[in-house]
Amino acid sequence: MLKKKVAFYTMGCKLNYAETSTIARKFSNLYYQHVSFKSYADIYVINSCSVTKNAEMELKHIVRSAMNKNSEAIIVAIGCYAQLNPKEVSSIIGVDIVLGNEEKFKIIDYLNRDKENKYYANFLSKRTYYSSFSIGDRTRSFLKIQDGCDYKCSYCIIPMLRGESRSESIENILKNIRFLFNQGVKEIVLTGVNIGDYGKNIYGENRRLYTFFDLIQAIDQIQEKGRIRLSSIEPNLLKNECIEFLSKSKHFVPHFHIPLQSGSNDILGKMHRRYIRELYQEKVKKIRCLMPDAYIGSDIIVGYPGETHKHFLETYHFLKKLEISSLHIFTYSARPNTKSSAMQENVSKKIQWKRNKILRILSNKKYRFFCKKQIFTKKTVLFEKNNHNKKYLYGYTENYIRIKMPLNLYNSYTTYENTLQDVLITKVDKDGIMIAEPIN
Repeated sequence: MLKKKVAFYTMGCKLNYAETSTIARKFSNLYYQHVSFKSYADIYVINSCSVTKNAEMELKHIVRSAMNKNSEAIIVAIGCYAQLNPKEVSSIIGVDIVLGNEEKFKIIDYLNRDKENKYYANFLSKRTYYSSFSIGDRTRSFLKIQDGCDYKCSYCIIPMLRGESRSESIENILKNIRFLFNQGVKEIVLTGVNIGDYGKNIYGENRRLYTFFDLIQAIDQIQEKGRIRLSSIEPNLLKNECIEFLSKSKHFVPHFHIPLQSGSNDILGKMHRRYIRELYQEKVKKIRCLMPDAYIGSDIIVGYPGETHKHFLETYHFLKKLEISSLHIFTYSARPNTKSSAMQENVSKKIQWKRNKILRILSNKKYRFFCKKQIFTKKTVLFEKNNHNKKYLYGYTENYIRIKMPLNLYNSYTTYENTLQDVLITKVDKDGIMIAEPIN
């Protein structure tokens, strides 16, 4: 029997990558041949994102790209944008099936149906949970521990698309971590929509049985060797007891991504965030006290409705003093049915772009300053697959510094791929990548 060729494309967050990989494994090698999205395929599956309007526009471009490779292919759009607006997605020329965030895990069933309907997207309840992890396509693995969100940030559409906060059981998380490490994975990233809220609605339970602190303590007792990295965690949910525990952990690496969104308490209030900037500052100081070399990344939204020049300056000067390592800057994008979309005090695109540029410059300065402090320190690097440049090996240190090491007679690509190696950081190049040399 001739196997059908199937290709996958993931937009957006680490959680989407974990779920795409899980969905891809449903396409049995007995009946399907997995190919690159850049290749000819019979079926193209696109896991969509809806955090910003740009992500929705990008979906149309990706669909066209698939059609250019095979105009007769079946194109399936799945994920958050499919959940948000299935009718609109189904109207994109080339899209054959649209599956929301619950239906996407039953993709094989929908492919085998008669195409009476084109789109399917039901409301996600707290009883719906699908275990997911990525494996095989990247050096590190993304492991989903939680889904959904009970927070009501005024700009965020994700709770509408992902449903209420719900969690994987500790037992299953530990089983999956052991499985991944035993498969040769060297690093696992714990991901979810709001991982610090872990413990809610484990298999439909309404009472809180566990906390995020319970989870990380259980994970750290695993005997298998490997690194564990946290994805984004809310500052109000990153408890001091967690920071203290992580600073002494044998598995967890010193890397934090803590969204701030604004350095103005007025704007944080309008955003319905659950903290003030002083709490954020305390968390950063706590981490720096216990883990001086920890990488601390942050998210910032510029141009939020009502953000005046004074508000922006508050954010800029607050960030300038803050001992963080880098910033991920988003330009505010109104999402349908959110409270902020009804606000009238819109900031012009020109001012939004200018503020974004100013913070990107600040972020670059902070990252280079952080990197220079690491020169002549010993780190452990997880080296990646080298698909492009044969002159260097690339990877990340435990504290998330991008490293490149020259290939020479003493360190071949095949020896170092997907291995943890001790290196000495020697300098930073013009692109902000640290250069290292092997210690052994």
